[in-house]
Amino acid sequence: MSSQVSSTPRQQLNARQAETVEKLLDAAADELRSVGPEGVTVRTVAGRAGVSPATAYTYFASRNHLFAELFWRALVEDRGFEPVGEDALARLRSVTRHLADLLAASPELAAAATLSLLGSDPDVARLRLRIGVELVGRMEAALAEAATPEVVEALGMAFSGALLNAGIGLMTYTEMGDRLDSVVATILTGN
Repeated sequence: MSSQVSSTPRQQLNARQAETVEKLLDAAADELRSVGPEGVTVRTVAGRAGVSPATAYTYFASRNHLFAELFWRALVEDRGFEPVGEDALARLRSVTRHLADLLAASPELAAAATLSLLGSDPDVARLRLRIGVELVGRMEAALAEAATPEVVEALGMAFSGALLNAGIGLMTYTEMGDRLDSVVATILTGN
């Protein structure tokens, strides 16, 4: 993962601290792929990163905080995506489909992040807001002149509901993309 000192967890970090955070995030991603969300703890991530648990807890208050930060980082690294399509609906579908594909490519991260974002940890709450702003911004960019507060709110609620449904196993992330195609069409066209 690339160092993003401007989006570090909990505080502004110097270069050495940012390097430690990156080591922890890389270790967390590896641990998540190896054992799944249920097996990840801040302590096991610290061990994999070669730092003490106390050091890891300095940067990540909880496992949910770690998962939310991993998801935020995935979105930051994905910022180069540009919506495609001739109209607002096509562009919006390209965004929701792209996000669903991003989640489908890393189902462990998607499941961990979905559930962690429901937590009440203050660090998770801050990241949840940043993630929400990022997702809404992508939808607004795709909608362009068709973006009204009501449409954007409905789309945000639809996307978060679909994310939750996929996260708890009611559908796959690929199916989420398929289902969102019709949901966003209904929201935009009323049909």
